[in-house]
This record gives sequence, structure tokens and C-alpha cells, in this order.
Amino acid sequence: MTAETTSTAPSDPIEIEGEEELEQRASEYGVVIADFYADWCGPCKMMEPVLDSVAEETDAAVVKVDVDRFQRLASQHGVQGVPTMVVFNDGVVSQRLVGVKSEEKLVELVENLA
Repeated sequence: MTAETTSTAPSDPIEIEGEEELEQRASEYGVVIADFYADWCGPCKMMEPVLDSVAEETDAAVVKVDVDRFQRLASQHGVQGVPTMVVFNDGVVSQRLVGVKSEEKLVELVENLA
């Protein structure tokens, strides 16, 4: 972990409230899973309890980005469908996952990056 990423990740997902906040959060924590979602998306709703659990059980921070509110931010991160999870490691994008993923897969991903 670098000096910039020494904060303990919260055990609940963080709702992004502005475009700059995603970059700030990605730099603040070692591993960050940015969940690009939409309220109307069924698969996104399926991912909610999975991401809640990942936030609680791992050292990763989970941030939620509403693609309807932050269309430009979603576009900047190459999001073409939801759910898309962009994984940051020490502030740098390391992976992009599209679609519903299992809790086991996400936990394994976090453990491999931590």
C-alpha cells in the first residue's frame, strides 16, 4: 500500500456524488470496485447484496456510480452496459468486469490484488 492508500475501506458501499469523487476514492483506498449501475437494471439489483457483502468482508472499497446521473463518467470509463465493475488497484484501473459476477469471484479478485 502506498502512502496515499492507507485508509481503511468502509464496510458499506459509497454512493458517488460527483465525478471527481470517483478518482478521489480510487486513490484513497488500495483496491476499489466501482459499480456502474442503473436503478432500472435487474442484473444491477442482483449485484447489490453481492457488493454489500464484498464491501463488508474484504479490504476493498465499493463505490456505486449511477450511470443515469453520471453519463460522462461512465463513458470515460468505457461503460457500455450495466452492471459494469471497474476495479482500481492503487488508483489505476486494473480490470473491467461486465455482467453479474459471483461473490466468490469478486472476493478472489480482491485477495489477488491486495
